[in-house]
Amino acid sequence: MKNKNLAIGIASSIAIGTIIGILFAPDKGCNTRRKIVQKGNGLKNNIKDGIENLASSIENDYEKLVSKTENVVQDKMLGNNKPLIK
Repeated sequence: MKNKNLAIGIASSIAIGTIIGILFAPDKGCNTRRKIVQKGNGLKNNIKDGIENLASSIENDYEKLVSKTENVVQDKMLGNNKPLIK
């Protein structure tokens, strides 16, 4: 989780720095606005991808937890007295 937060923070910082750099760059206003929109769309896509990856990771962890829980319950119902924690 910390690595994902770090990656999102770094991507956001890069995007913000790029936008600030564009704003102070000597260029026509229409070109600057176009560049800001392009960078904003790129940032939006990066955030969307990051959220999708995070959701997928959470879903996988949840499925593993459910599977392990079902196995423990099934073992206990069959009379298996193995300890839950080794």
